[in-house]
Amino acid sequence: MYRFLRTPRWWGINVFVLLAIPFCVFMGTWQLSRFEARVASHEAAERQSVEVATQKAEPLASLLPVDQETSGRLARAAGRYGEQFLVPDRELDGRTGSYVLTLLKTEGGKALPVVRGWLPAGAEAPAPPAGPVTVTGALQASEGPGTKGVRTAGGLPSGQLGMISAAALVNVVPGDVYDAWITLTDSPAGLKPVPAAAAAGTSLDMKSFQNLGYTAEWFVFAGFVAFMWFRLVRREVEAQRDAALGIV
Repeated sequence: MYRFLRTPRWWGINVFVLLAIPFCVFMGTWQLSRFEARVASHEAAERQSVEVATQKAEPLASLLPVDQETSGRLARAAGRYGEQFLVPDRELDGRTGSYVLTLLKTEGGKALPVVRGWLPAGAEAPAPPAGPVTVTGALQASEGPGTKGVRTAGGLPSGQLGMISAAALVNVVPGDVYDAWITLTDSPAGLKPVPAAAAAGTSLDMKSFQNLGYTAEWFVFAGFVAFMWFRLVRREVEAQRDAALGIV
């Protein structure tokens, strides 16, 4: 009854099924591992944000370059404040205002962007302190065009920036700029501290749940291949039985 499974046509079908099902299972498992990795990164980032208050500040140089592990860690740097800019259209607690960004000329000569706090719309930014200072804040990676609140269209007045990044600052200030920035844990009077943002790739966004959806799809494909093979075999058996009974 099942000798047809050894015919050349069915050999091709069987080989396809034997390859397709493990492939679908492998792809589904891989997508699931991607989702689990994002969940683990998100949980680690949340734990780090909670532990910021108890962290010990480390020298800036020891935390560079910024990655998922060092993003949000407390960094310490010394130098003198220099140029100051406003970064407009930034929200905090449901209100729109600006980040006050001041460049810290470090002892090595490189400038570190320091967000001293958030300023309500229409308020005047306090001047940075004069003389040598030591600052402590959460380390952050340079912003990119896809970062929330970033303005890439240009047209901002002098003294304002649309994006906090070395690429945006290198054209408006002399000297080298760190490809990172910090947000102060304690802001001066008139400003509110800006919370550190989660590192890229650690948030549970729609892309994360797409991995979970793809996981289900691949397992469904595997089940569909097995079901269709079973249906084809059953149809072939029924056709042979009909032929044996003389049913056309």
